[in-house]
Amino acid sequence: MSGADDRATGTRAVFGWDVGGAHVKVSIADAAGTLVDVAQWACPLWQGLAHLERVVDEVLVRWPDAGAQGSRHAVTMTGEMVDLFADREQGVRVLVQTLAARLGDAVRFFAGWHGWLTPADAIVRWRAVASANWLATSQWVATRRPHALLIDIGSTTTDVVPIVDAQVVARGANDAARLATGELVYQGVVRTPLCGVAHRIAFRGETTGVMNEWFATSADIYRLTGELWPPHDQHPSADNGPKTVDASCARLARMIGRDAADASTDEWRAFAQTWRLEQLRTIGATVAQVRDAHPALADAPLVGAGCGRFLVAELARRMGRAYVDFSELAGGVCSASAHADTHELNEWIATCAPSVAVALLMAADAAPGASETRAAEAEPARVA
Repeated sequence: MSGADDRATGTRAVFGWDVGGAHVKVSIADAAGTLVDVAQWACPLWQGLAHLERVVDEVLVRWPDAGAQGSRHAVTMTGEMVDLFADREQGVRVLVQTLAARLGDAVRFFAGWHGWLTPADAIVRWRAVASANWLATSQWVATRRPHALLIDIGSTTTDVVPIVDAQVVARGANDAARLATGELVYQGVVRTPLCGVAHRIAFRGETTGVMNEWFATSADIYRLTGELWPPHDQHPSADNGPKTVDASCARLARMIGRDAADASTDEWRAFAQTWRLEQLRTIGATVAQVRDAHPALADAPLVGAGCGRFLVAELARRMGRAYVDFSELAGGVCSASAHADTHELNEWIATCAPSVAVALLMAADAAPGASETRAAEAEPARVA
């Protein structure tokens, strides 16, 4: 995507950061709370902090105002979980220190019910900062849809977050608890190894075992179904080979001990649809688990976010629910003319939902620094 109009990125703009283990997403909201621009960078953080430093450099080139004195930065993260770090506490500390050193002491970290934290406070309250991006997205969605199931399907994971009476009522507050409640599932549309999608799969009328090897990823499925938007396909393929239809066919074939020449391209495309169905079933089961825990959401719409939200739209059709796209709630950006088309614009807004959310939440906060001097806010009621 092209950069934002310089006139729209003054020093009162808010730069919203979502620092993940595989990508960094950055969004800009102006002082009026209007989106200005959105972008994503691949950042394989597990390979070293140099990747994050590179992304920060590229952000500052794209938006020089991000480095200006007085610029505001709102950060959420999941990258503390990567195995570059000994544990999550170290991960939060290193990421906070790195970003504060690059962006200045005015950077603030999203801590959910605790508000915006200074770097020093974020290190102390690291548990509130760790992997809180889902909460940022859902808190912002709750300001637009008081009853909804937010489903964010990204490159690697899926978040399923219940919203009732404009409150986030998730039963889990961290990754461990959310994995148990079904509010977090490690299924995504780009990086998920196919051996993590199904152990047995149908091919040519027979059910066969799946090789428990990293021979193919979910990106191969959605390249063949035509649903993966190429700009979202930012990481190497499983074999570091081409990201083409033929190469994806070969990788899918390898998962069941075959070669691409053993079937036609049409058969491999049909096989990709079978994998798609398996992943949809897995995600659908977790959605049902969360939905059933909240009777008030019996008829609530599904709000879709993430690069895999096309699966959320499919789930909504299967469940007979209304579907609302996150990009519709965010309302576009004021520099829309800088983007190639509306589709591109909406893709980036929805894909970068947590970064959009923290930018808009901070922009809407009448006193962004107020939480630094007050006691932690009482946590809203949540289902036990």
